[in-house]
Order: sequence, then C-alpha cells, then structure tokens
Amino acid sequence: MPLMKNYKALSLLLFIALIFTSCFEDNDDNQIAVSSINDFVWKGMNSFYLYKDDIPDLANNRFANNEELKVYLNSFNSPEGLFESLIHQRETIDRFSWIVDDYIALEQFFDGVVTNNGMEFQVFRFSTTDTNRYGIVTHVLPNTSAEANGVKRGDIFYGIDNVQLTANNANALLSADNYTINLGVYDDNDTTDTSDDSVTETSETIALTKEQYTENPILINKVLNIANKNIAYLMYNGFTGTEQFNAELNSVFANFNSAGATELVLDLRYNPGGSVSTAIMLSSLITGQFTGEIYSTEQWNSEIQEALETENPELLINRFVSSNNGAALQSLNLDRLFVLTTNRSASASELVINSLRPYIDVVQIGTTTAGKYQASTTLYDSDNFRREGANPSHTYAMQPLIFKSLNVEGVTDYFDGLEPDITLSEKVRNLGVLGDENEPLLAEALAIITGTGKPQREKGNSVIMSDKKINSSPFEGNMYIDKDLPIDLIKKTFFE
Repeated sequence: MPLMKNYKALSLLLFIALIFTSCFEDNDDNQIAVSSINDFVWKGMNSFYLYKDDIPDLANNRFANNEELKVYLNSFNSPEGLFESLIHQRETIDRFSWIVDDYIALEQFFDGVVTNNGMEFQVFRFSTTDTNRYGIVTHVLPNTSAEANGVKRGDIFYGIDNVQLTANNANALLSADNYTINLGVYDDNDTTDTSDDSVTETSETIALTKEQYTENPILINKVLNIANKNIAYLMYNGFTGTEQFNAELNSVFANFNSAGATELVLDLRYNPGGSVSTAIMLSSLITGQFTGEIYSTEQWNSEIQEALETENPELLINRFVSSNNGAALQSLNLDRLFVLTTNRSASASELVINSLRPYIDVVQIGTTTAGKYQASTTLYDSDNFRREGANPSHTYAMQPLIFKSLNVEGVTDYFDGLEPDITLSEKVRNLGVLGDENEPLLAEALAIITGTGKPQREKGNSVIMSDKKINSSPFEGNMYIDKDLPIDLIKKTFFE
C-alpha cells in the first residue's frame, strides 16, 4: 500500500516537531529537569516502540499542541513512571523493555562486563506452599571469588550470612557485594517422592566477594570422540557481540573443523541472549551452506514497517553470512544440530533455534525456553537517539522493544517458549559435570548421535525451580540489535 504523504504530513505534524527537536525549554537552566527527560522518553517511544499502535498516549495526534504535551509530561514525577505507563501489557506481552538511569552500566553489560562473584545459581523450593528457598550452583565462572574459594556445580546453600533464604529476602541477601553462603545437603529420605525431601543444614560456609568481571561467553568447548564419531560440544552462555568474543567464537569453530567434528551439541541452557548479529554469526558457523539466504525477518511498528517496505525492504531482512569483521567464518556445514535448553534460554538463543529450524534438523533437548521473540535497541537522548551527541546532563537511556523476529517461514510469537523435542529437566541430585559425556542432557544428545545406550532420564529428584535466577541482572533476557537505526529513511519517508 503506497504511503499517503499528504495525510502523513497532517497527522504527523507533532511527530515531526518532536523527533528531532526538544518540545520545550528545561525548567532549570542549570540542572536537567524531569520534564526534559520525559520529553526524550516520549519521543523515543513514539518513534520506535514496537507496540506503539496499542498505546493511545503514543498516537501522533494524541496532543493538539506542544503545550498540551508539556502538561502531560509534567504529570509524571519520574521518567520511569512515564516509561512504564507506555508499556503494552507488561505482564503478558512486553516483559522485556526497560529504562535505566545509568547507560554506562548498560553498555558494560552488553560488553560482558558485570559485577559478579562467579557463582551462577538457580533457586528452588519443595512445594508451592514452601516459603523457604534454596540455591543450587549451576556453574562457576573462571578466575572469580567463587572459583578461588572452591564453589562447584551442584553445591546447595540454604542461607546467606546465617539467614535462611525465603521468597521475601532472597533478592536483598544476594545483592550484597560481600556475603557468606551457608551450605546444606540434599536429603531425599531414600524415596523418589519429593514431598518428603529436605535440605539438611551444615556448618560449612564459603565467603564470596563480587568484583567487576568480564565474562567470556564461551565457557566450555571440546571435541568428544565416542563410537568413532567426533562430536563438538560448546557451552555458550551469552551472545556478547564484541569483536574479541566473536573472533574467539570463530577460532573455536576452526578447532572443531581441525578435529574433524561432524556433529555439534550447542549448550544454551543458561544463555539469556544478546546480540542479533552474533546469533547470525553463530548460526552461519554451524551451517555455512546458506550464505546470503534469509536467516530472519523483522516486523516493526506499522509506521516504520510501511516505510521500510516501501523504500528499502532489504533492511527488514537478516541473511546468513560468510565472514566476521573481514575474517572468513570457519563453518561446519552441518545439516543437524543438537541444542540443550532450559527456561533460562532466551531471546538470541531462541532466535538461533527458530531461524535454523527451516534449514536443518534442530534437535532441542531439555525444557521449554523463555519465550522472547522481540528485539530492542538502546535509545539515547540525542537528535538521532544514538550515543554520539547524547545529552551530557543525564545518563538516562531506554531499551524498548522495536521489532519482533520471524524465521523464513514466518514463525514468531512463541510467547510460551520453544518446546523441546525431548523433555529432560535438570535434577538437583543429578546435575552432573558440564561437558562430561555422562552429564544427563549431553548424554541424551550423545545417545542419539551414536545410537548406543540410553540415559536414565528419570534419575534424580525433581523440585520446583524458580522461573528465573533470583538476583539476575535487570538486563538479562535481552535480544538487541547493534546496527544503525533507519533514521535517514524515516526522515525521507515521512518528512520530505
């Protein structure tokens, strides 16, 4: 449908005035006013928010003039309050947009820099009525306080600084920079029924200290030789789109190639997502035979979608690639992939699974993923919403959802997550050693690949695990783009 530019010129008159200029003068020339930051929030959401059509206050004709908009913006006491009022169905549809008052910390997170003691864990309870919480260590990051002090996968802790973990205090206790975990022992009372299970307290403790830490997303990579098959295993814990980590990922696949790997088990069970471009790169490393073909497509809000479809529809398409930063990809050219998942596998992890399924056989083992099919970008308070030229008076930034991803067959909206082909949950009593051929989820994949034996799928105990890791970063579960926004195209389409 062609654009009706005359109509747009009328209905978007306010939009034109706001997207590249400030609505009104700051209330205080010496100190940034909340209303000025609110102006930035409304402009950014009005321009790019995926669900703009569903938010009446973001309509281009919502305000008759700048004065009316000013009154509206001044009715909010904080940028956070305004931002939340513009979110579409926070509990059911948009669970992933956010605003921060310190974009430096946000940028560090995207670069893999976090404050961490190295103990990654999940929280569980024994029943829906159990008010106590217990932590189980899922993995330990190298060169951290947790590693130095002997924390290991499978360790169970019931308290922090001698205080029992509960639903009400867990976040507060685990947010401290320094704390001591109180270790416990899982007791199943020699039955398979979890209703009589408990954690027995011990006197053993481990003191941990958080420090600024750059996490390498490549936790484990190896090639297993089983039944005369060379099987690559990669535990990849974040799509951190930095040049360094992308280059390391390419090197890992070069090693897989050198070792003659003909199968790959990709472990994304703790991977919350990240860069779309890194997801495309990883998928291209796994395959290699689809260079130039459609990897995924994007669906933006109706105005931007119409502009892109009319002026440059190629901008809506992401394609398989053959190189990264000028270096040829060391692709495996596989036609089958085994992926290990849990409910902590989100966004870019799900993008890889969903986008590869139309092209190769993707065997998903584990539990259902988080269910995030939307991507976001960082919007700054500048003329074009990019970092350069950002207002120096504050460090607010937004990370709103701006488009949803579809695979080449149009599959999207997997709000309830991607269901596994083989359901196999992690058991508290039988986590196993990551990367070991007997670890239950990996063993399941190896059994299928080799056709030898069958793992004991029900071994161990099932308890109620938390939906997400308590005390996780507020930035987790994000899928973001690191390409230029189509600002020039939007200007041309709507304003020329």
